[in-house]
Amino acid sequence: MYQQFSGVYDLLMQEVDYDAWASYLTEILKERDIAPGKTILECACGTGELTWRLADAGYRMIAADLSSDMLRIAQEKCRNKGLRIPFVEQAMEELSCHKAVDAIVAACDGVNYLTEESQLLAFFNRAYAALRPGGIILFDVSSQYKLSTVLGCNTFGEDGKDVAYLWKNMYDEESRLLELNLSFFVRKGQLYERFEEQQIQKAYSQDELLSTLESAGFINGKAYAFGTMDAPCCNTERIQLIGRKPL
Repeated sequence: MYQQFSGVYDLLMQEVDYDAWASYLTEILKERDIAPGKTILECACGTGELTWRLADAGYRMIAADLSSDMLRIAQEKCRNKGLRIPFVEQAMEELSCHKAVDAIVAACDGVNYLTEESQLLAFFNRAYAALRPGGIILFDVSSQYKLSTVLGCNTFGEDGKDVAYLWKNMYDEESRLLELNLSFFVRKGQLYERFEEQQIQKAYSQDELLSTLESAGFINGKAYAFGTMDAPCCNTERIQLIGRKPL
């Protein structure tokens, strides 16, 4: 899964400030008594950019992703940095862990890819079971506003030196599903190789996510405008959500 996409993912994400992202997550973790030295299970870890930064901040990391190709790249990055991190090929809604952890992190739209409400609840239930009492779940989503309006039925593109892409979106108001159709052109010597990628994301409301967290047993659910400790507003594009497993 994502065999070709995994090879261009980091090029497409090179403008993301992962250092600031990891610092933000670390701040939230520490405020909730998840200090360095504690164990974090990161779901949908992708190519491991947040994984190694959280490990570098002192957390003991376990990382999981559905894509073996993403995991291979993440594992190589961490190995090159001298980090020994276990990586597991695992879907979020099938999450399991042989030993309870202190926190579960799912960053960069992982939850948006759970396109059925049953999958969302399954992930929260599995996360709840994998956490120690007092542990937290920490995840972000692209907001309903972003998926329906900013991305919506719009087309984007970029003509890079090594990778060019054309990105066409279709958003369905009734199902709240965004279909992303991407055409990539990857430089191979003097020529470019083309491949296609299709992804689907679900637009969940803040209230829907907090209610489902509560249904799974989590307490003290909070939602923030990403990068802040402020409440989201109507045009917030990314929302950070948190829940705690009772002691």
